[in-house]
Amino acid sequence: MGGFRIPLGEWAEAGVAWIRDTLGWLLSGVSAIVGWFVDTLANGLLSLPIVVVIALFAALAWLLRSWRFALVTVIGFVLILGVGQWVTSMQTLALVLVAAIIAVVIAVPLGIAAARNDTFSAVLRPVLDLMQSMPAFVYLIPAIVFFSIGVVPGVVATVIFALPPGVRLTELGIRGVDSETVEAGHAFGATPGQILRGVQLPLAMPSIMAGVNQLIMLALSMAVIAGIAGADGLGKEIVQAMSTVDIAKGVEAGLSVVILAVYLDRLTGALGDLKGQRGSLLGALARRRAPKDARVATPAPAQEPVAV
Repeated sequence: MGGFRIPLGEWAEAGVAWIRDTLGWLLSGVSAIVGWFVDTLANGLLSLPIVVVIALFAALAWLLRSWRFALVTVIGFVLILGVGQWVTSMQTLALVLVAAIIAVVIAVPLGIAAARNDTFSAVLRPVLDLMQSMPAFVYLIPAIVFFSIGVVPGVVATVIFALPPGVRLTELGIRGVDSETVEAGHAFGATPGQILRGVQLPLAMPSIMAGVNQLIMLALSMAVIAGIAGADGLGKEIVQAMSTVDIAKGVEAGLSVVILAVYLDRLTGALGDLKGQRGSLLGALARRRAPKDARVATPAPAQEPVAV
Protein backbone atom coordinates (compact mmCIF):
# COMPACT_ATOMS: atom_id res chain seq x y z
CA MET A 1 0.00 0.00 0.00
CA GLY A 2 3.01 2.30 0.25
CA GLY A 3 2.90 3.06 -3.49
CA PHE A 4 -0.85 3.61 -3.62
CA ARG A 5 -1.72 7.18 -4.56
CA ILE A 6 -4.59 8.84 -6.39
CA PRO A 7 -3.21 11.78 -8.42
CA LEU A 8 -6.17 14.00 -7.62
CA GLY A 9 -4.03 17.12 -7.34
CA GLU A 10 -2.46 16.50 -10.75
CA TRP A 11 -5.92 16.07 -12.27
CA ALA A 12 -7.06 19.34 -10.75
CA GLU A 13 -3.91 21.09 -12.02
CA ALA A 14 -4.51 19.74 -15.50
CA GLY A 15 -8.12 20.92 -15.38
CA VAL A 16 -7.09 24.40 -14.31
CA ALA A 17 -4.49 24.55 -17.07
CA TRP A 18 -7.07 23.42 -19.63
CA ILE A 19 -9.54 26.10 -18.51
CA ARG A 20 -6.84 28.78 -18.60
CA ASP A 21 -5.70 27.81 -22.10
CA THR A 22 -9.13 27.17 -23.59
CA LEU A 23 -11.21 29.90 -21.96
CA GLY A 24 -8.55 32.57 -21.68
CA TRP A 25 -10.66 35.04 -23.66
CA LEU A 26 -13.60 34.58 -21.28
CA LEU A 27 -11.42 34.91 -18.17
CA SER A 28 -9.91 38.10 -19.56
CA GLY A 29 -13.38 39.53 -20.15
CA VAL A 30 -14.55 38.60 -16.65
CA SER A 31 -11.39 40.12 -15.16
CA ALA A 32 -11.88 43.38 -17.06
CA ILE A 33 -15.57 43.70 -16.15
CA VAL A 34 -15.20 42.82 -12.45
CA GLY A 35 -12.13 45.01 -12.08
CA TRP A 36 -13.95 47.91 -13.73
CA PHE A 37 -16.94 47.62 -11.39
CA VAL A 38 -14.79 47.51 -8.25
CA ASP A 39 -12.56 50.37 -9.38
CA THR A 40 -15.51 52.51 -10.49
CA LEU A 41 -17.36 52.04 -7.20
CA ALA A 42 -14.24 52.67 -5.12
CA ASN A 43 -13.31 55.75 -7.13
CA GLY A 44 -16.88 57.02 -6.88
CA LEU A 45 -16.87 56.72 -3.09
CA LEU A 46 -13.46 58.36 -2.85
CA SER A 47 -14.28 61.18 -5.26
CA LEU A 48 -17.15 62.45 -3.12
CA PRO A 49 -16.42 64.68 -0.14
CA ILE A 50 -15.98 62.59 2.99
CA VAL A 51 -18.68 64.55 4.82
CA VAL A 52 -21.15 63.77 2.03
CA VAL A 53 -20.32 60.03 2.11
CA ILE A 54 -20.73 59.84 5.88
CA ALA A 55 -24.00 61.78 5.63
CA LEU A 56 -25.28 59.35 2.98
CA PHE A 57 -24.36 56.34 5.10
CA ALA A 58 -26.07 57.92 8.13
CA ALA A 59 -29.18 58.81 6.12
CA LEU A 60 -29.43 55.23 4.88
CA ALA A 61 -29.04 53.98 8.45
CA TRP A 62 -31.84 56.28 9.66
CA LEU A 63 -34.04 55.40 6.69
CA LEU A 64 -33.84 51.66 7.33
CA ARG A 65 -33.02 51.36 11.03
CA SER A 66 -33.19 54.32 13.46
CA TRP A 67 -31.70 57.70 14.26
CA ARG A 68 -29.64 56.02 17.00
CA PHE A 69 -28.02 53.73 14.46
CA ALA A 70 -27.44 56.76 12.23
CA LEU A 71 -25.59 58.45 15.08
CA VAL A 72 -23.50 55.31 15.70
CA THR A 73 -22.77 55.21 11.96
CA VAL A 74 -21.41 58.75 12.00
CA ILE A 75 -19.23 57.96 15.03
CA GLY A 76 -17.94 54.76 13.43
CA PHE A 77 -16.98 56.29 10.11
CA VAL A 78 -15.44 59.33 11.78
CA LEU A 79 -13.32 56.86 13.77
CA ILE A 80 -12.25 55.17 10.52
CA LEU A 81 -11.28 58.58 9.17
CA GLY A 82 -9.43 59.41 12.38
CA VAL A 83 -7.21 56.31 12.24
CA GLY A 84 -6.28 57.01 8.62
CA GLN A 85 -8.12 54.05 7.06
CA TRP A 86 -10.72 55.91 5.00
CA VAL A 87 -9.29 55.10 1.56
CA THR A 88 -8.67 51.44 2.35
CA SER A 89 -12.12 51.11 3.94
CA MET A 90 -13.84 52.45 0.83
CA GLN A 91 -11.78 50.08 -1.33
CA THR A 92 -12.80 47.14 0.87
CA LEU A 93 -16.45 48.28 0.87
CA ALA A 94 -16.43 48.43 -2.94
CA LEU A 95 -14.94 44.93 -3.18
CA VAL A 96 -17.46 43.51 -0.70
CA LEU A 97 -20.46 45.14 -2.38
CA VAL A 98 -19.48 43.97 -5.87
CA ALA A 99 -18.76 40.43 -4.63
CA ALA A 100 -22.03 40.38 -2.69
CA ILE A 101 -24.07 41.54 -5.69
CA ILE A 102 -22.50 38.85 -7.90
CA ALA A 103 -23.10 36.21 -5.23
CA VAL A 104 -26.75 37.24 -4.77
CA VAL A 105 -27.36 37.17 -8.53
CA ILE A 106 -26.04 33.60 -8.57
CA ALA A 107 -27.39 32.37 -5.22
CA VAL A 108 -31.05 33.36 -5.48
CA PRO A 109 -31.78 31.60 -8.83
CA LEU A 110 -29.88 28.51 -7.65
CA GLY A 111 -31.89 28.48 -4.41
CA ILE A 112 -35.16 28.82 -6.32
CA ALA A 113 -34.19 26.01 -8.70
CA ALA A 114 -33.18 23.78 -5.77
CA ALA A 115 -36.48 24.46 -3.99
CA ARG A 116 -38.47 23.48 -7.08
CA ASN A 117 -36.46 20.40 -8.04
CA ASP A 118 -35.48 17.77 -5.45
CA THR A 119 -32.96 16.11 -7.74
CA PHE A 120 -31.14 19.38 -8.39
CA SER A 121 -31.19 20.10 -4.65
CA ALA A 122 -29.66 16.69 -3.89
CA VAL A 123 -26.89 17.29 -6.42
CA LEU A 124 -26.26 20.86 -5.29
CA ARG A 125 -26.10 20.14 -1.55
CA PRO A 126 -22.71 18.32 -1.50
CA VAL A 127 -21.25 21.00 -3.78
CA LEU A 128 -22.28 23.67 -1.29
CA ASP A 129 -20.85 21.58 1.56
CA LEU A 130 -17.54 21.42 -0.29
CA MET A 131 -17.54 25.16 -0.94
CA GLN A 132 -18.17 25.91 2.74
CA SER A 133 -15.71 23.41 4.19
CA MET A 134 -12.82 24.07 1.80
CA PRO A 135 -10.23 26.44 3.33
CA ALA A 136 -10.64 29.87 1.81
CA PHE A 137 -6.94 30.12 0.96
CA VAL A 138 -7.33 27.20 -1.47
CA TYR A 139 -9.66 29.26 -3.67
CA LEU A 140 -6.91 31.78 -4.22
CA ILE A 141 -4.65 29.33 -6.05
CA PRO A 142 -6.81 28.82 -9.18
CA ALA A 143 -8.14 32.39 -8.90
CA ILE A 144 -4.63 33.81 -9.11
CA VAL A 145 -3.79 31.43 -11.96
CA PHE A 146 -6.89 32.54 -13.89
CA PHE A 147 -6.86 36.27 -13.11
CA SER A 148 -3.33 37.09 -11.91
CA ILE A 149 -2.62 39.22 -8.85
CA GLY A 150 -5.06 42.00 -7.98
CA VAL A 151 -8.59 42.68 -6.93
CA VAL A 152 -10.30 40.23 -9.31
CA PRO A 153 -9.02 36.97 -7.72
CA GLY A 154 -10.05 38.42 -4.36
CA VAL A 155 -13.58 39.02 -5.66
CA VAL A 156 -13.78 35.54 -7.21
CA ALA A 157 -12.60 33.82 -4.01
CA THR A 158 -15.01 35.95 -1.99
CA VAL A 159 -17.97 35.03 -4.22
CA ILE A 160 -17.21 31.30 -3.97
CA PHE A 161 -16.78 31.45 -0.20
CA ALA A 162 -19.90 33.55 0.45
CA LEU A 163 -22.28 31.83 -1.99
CA PRO A 164 -23.54 28.78 0.01
CA PRO A 165 -25.63 30.52 2.73
CA GLY A 166 -27.44 32.57 0.10
CA VAL A 167 -28.40 29.43 -1.82
CA ARG A 168 -29.38 27.44 1.28
CA LEU A 169 -31.54 30.12 2.88
CA THR A 170 -33.26 30.96 -0.41
CA GLU A 171 -34.16 27.30 -0.86
CA LEU A 172 -35.28 27.08 2.77
CA GLY A 173 -37.47 30.15 2.41
CA ILE A 174 -39.16 28.93 -0.79
CA ARG A 175 -39.76 25.46 0.66
CA GLY A 176 -41.14 27.00 3.85
CA VAL A 177 -44.02 28.76 2.08
CA ASP A 178 -47.35 27.25 3.09
CA SER A 179 -48.40 24.68 0.52
CA GLU A 180 -52.07 25.65 0.89
CA THR A 181 -51.23 29.19 -0.18
CA VAL A 182 -49.46 27.87 -3.28
CA GLU A 183 -52.39 25.55 -4.03
CA ALA A 184 -54.78 28.47 -3.73
CA GLY A 185 -52.73 30.31 -6.36
CA HIS A 186 -52.97 27.30 -8.66
CA ALA A 187 -56.71 27.12 -8.05
CA PHE A 188 -57.12 30.70 -9.23
CA GLY A 189 -55.28 29.88 -12.45
CA ALA A 190 -51.94 31.51 -11.67
CA THR A 191 -48.93 30.27 -13.63
CA PRO A 192 -45.86 28.92 -11.79
CA GLY A 193 -44.00 32.15 -12.58
CA GLN A 194 -46.83 34.26 -11.18
CA ILE A 195 -46.96 32.14 -8.03
CA LEU A 196 -43.20 32.48 -7.61
CA ARG A 197 -43.23 36.29 -8.02
CA GLY A 198 -46.50 36.99 -6.22
CA VAL A 199 -46.59 34.38 -3.45
CA GLN A 200 -43.40 32.44 -2.80
CA LEU A 201 -40.79 35.19 -3.09
CA PRO A 202 -42.66 37.75 -0.93
CA LEU A 203 -43.34 35.17 1.79
CA ALA A 204 -39.79 33.83 1.62
CA MET A 205 -38.20 37.30 1.66
CA PRO A 206 -37.21 37.26 5.37
CA SER A 207 -35.29 34.01 4.85
CA ILE A 208 -33.75 35.28 1.61
CA MET A 209 -32.63 38.51 3.28
CA ALA A 210 -31.13 36.50 6.14
CA GLY A 211 -29.12 34.65 3.50
CA VAL A 212 -28.03 37.95 1.96
CA ASN A 213 -26.98 39.15 5.41
CA GLN A 214 -24.86 36.06 6.01
CA LEU A 215 -23.47 36.31 2.50
CA ILE A 216 -22.28 39.88 3.06
CA MET A 217 -20.74 38.99 6.42
CA LEU A 218 -18.78 36.12 4.87
CA ALA A 219 -17.72 38.39 2.02
CA LEU A 220 -16.36 40.93 4.49
CA SER A 221 -14.56 38.21 6.42
CA MET A 222 -12.65 37.48 3.20
CA ALA A 223 -11.05 40.95 3.25
CA VAL A 224 -7.77 39.53 4.54
CA ILE A 225 -7.82 36.75 1.94
CA ALA A 226 -8.36 39.33 -0.79
CA GLY A 227 -5.40 41.29 0.60
CA ILE A 228 -3.20 38.24 0.21
CA ALA A 229 -4.27 38.09 -3.44
CA GLY A 230 -3.07 41.67 -3.89
CA ALA A 231 -6.38 43.52 -3.65
CA ASP A 232 -6.12 47.02 -2.22
CA GLY A 233 -8.02 47.70 0.98
CA LEU A 234 -8.06 46.78 4.64
CA GLY A 235 -7.00 43.22 3.91
CA LYS A 236 -3.76 44.44 2.39
CA GLU A 237 -3.17 46.62 5.46
CA ILE A 238 -3.70 43.65 7.77
CA VAL A 239 -1.37 41.45 5.71
CA GLN A 240 1.33 44.13 5.84
CA ALA A 241 0.81 44.53 9.59
CA MET A 242 1.21 40.78 10.06
CA SER A 243 4.37 40.61 7.97
CA THR A 244 6.00 43.53 9.82
CA VAL A 245 4.43 42.82 13.25
CA ASP A 246 2.97 46.32 13.20
CA ILE A 247 0.48 46.20 16.07
CA ALA A 248 -0.79 49.76 15.56
CA LYS A 249 -1.64 49.26 11.89
CA GLY A 250 -3.18 45.87 12.59
CA VAL A 251 -5.46 47.24 15.30
CA GLU A 252 -6.54 50.21 13.17
CA ALA A 253 -7.27 48.10 10.09
CA GLY A 254 -8.97 45.39 12.13
CA LEU A 255 -11.18 47.92 13.92
CA SER A 256 -12.16 49.42 10.56
CA VAL A 257 -13.23 45.96 9.36
CA VAL A 258 -15.36 45.56 12.50
CA ILE A 259 -17.07 48.93 11.94
CA LEU A 260 -17.88 48.05 8.33
CA ALA A 261 -19.15 44.63 9.44
CA VAL A 262 -21.46 46.09 12.09
CA TYR A 263 -22.82 48.69 9.67
CA LEU A 264 -23.52 46.20 6.88
CA ASP A 265 -24.92 43.61 9.29
CA ARG A 266 -27.42 45.99 10.89
CA LEU A 267 -28.39 47.49 7.55
CA THR A 268 -29.06 44.19 5.77
CA GLY A 269 -30.75 42.83 8.89
CA ALA A 270 -33.17 45.76 8.76
CA LEU A 271 -33.94 45.04 5.10
CA GLY A 272 -35.25 41.63 6.11
CA ASP A 273 -37.71 43.12 8.61
CA LEU A 274 -38.63 46.65 7.55
CA LYS A 275 -42.00 46.55 9.35
CA GLY A 276 -40.27 45.72 12.63
CA GLN A 277 -37.96 48.76 12.49
CA ARG A 278 -40.09 51.16 14.53
CA GLY A 279 -37.36 53.81 14.69
CA SER A 280 -36.74 53.97 10.95
CA LEU A 281 -38.03 56.71 8.69
CA LEU A 282 -39.75 54.12 6.51
CA GLY A 283 -41.47 52.68 9.57
CA ALA A 284 -42.61 56.14 10.69
CA LEU A 285 -44.04 56.91 7.26
CA ALA A 286 -45.83 53.56 7.23
CA ARG A 287 -47.37 54.26 10.65
CA ARG A 288 -48.53 57.72 9.53
CA ARG A 289 -50.25 56.20 6.51
CA ALA A 290 -51.78 53.34 8.46
CA PRO A 291 -54.55 55.33 10.25
CA LYS A 292 -55.62 56.93 6.98
CA ASP A 293 -55.71 53.55 5.27
CA ALA A 294 -57.63 52.11 8.22
CA ARG A 295 -60.22 54.90 8.04
CA VAL A 296 -60.68 54.33 4.34
CA ALA A 297 -60.93 50.57 4.70
CA THR A 298 -63.28 50.58 7.73
CA PRO A 299 -66.87 50.04 6.53
CA ALA A 300 -69.59 52.34 7.79
CA PRO A 301 -71.67 50.86 10.62
CA ALA A 302 -74.97 49.43 9.57
CA GLN A 303 -77.98 51.49 10.51
CA GLU A 304 -80.47 49.92 12.84
CA PRO A 305 -83.94 49.42 11.40
CA VAL A 306 -86.41 52.07 12.46
CA ALA A 307 -89.42 50.70 14.23
CA VAL A 308 -92.62 51.60 12.52
